[in-house]
Amino acid sequence: MKRKKQRHIHLLMKEDLYENLRTEAKRAGVPATAVAREAISEYLTKKKREALENAITEYAEKHAGTDVDLDPALEAASVEFLLEGEES
Repeated sequence: MKRKKQRHIHLLMKEDLYENLRTEAKRAGVPATAVAREAISEYLTKKKREALENAITEYAEKHAGTDVDLDPALEAASVEFLLEGEES
């Protein structure tokens, strides 16, 4: 399996953040760099998800009620499907 290239980054952080990082690393039994990588990865994933959700919302608001809005036949089929599920 080919290893992915890794890059180094130097971060300056306030003392309390540094201590929290070290404390969590010690609690988890992993290096502080592993905790930092995971935290950064989770943060970036969250931001990407938020951006996508915002783009979808913006698109939906912009096109609501237009020709590119939900197909009436598809909408009717969806409602029918959901109502059938409630009867079960």
